[in-house]
Amino acid sequence: MDYQTALGFALPIGLALAGFGSAMGLGRAVGSAMEAMGRQPEAAGKIQVGMIIGAALIEALTIYSLVGFFVLSGKIGH
Repeated sequence: MDYQTALGFALPIGLALAGFGSAMGLGRAVGSAMEAMGRQPEAAGKIQVGMIIGAALIEALTIYSLVGFFVLSGKIGH
């Protein structure tokens, strides 16, 4: 098996794992933030800002994996 075949198998699996991990992380972060806002409505603004920053960082990691997928998928056909 050459590296092109290995990339052909590994890239979609890696992208799927990154997407799944991101979805799980975002779901947990948003769920916890909603629960915290329900318990302490007076702190909802601070909780929401922290949740949005965390969600942006989680999404950034997913976008990096997508960019890496496209960069490395160009090496499969050569």
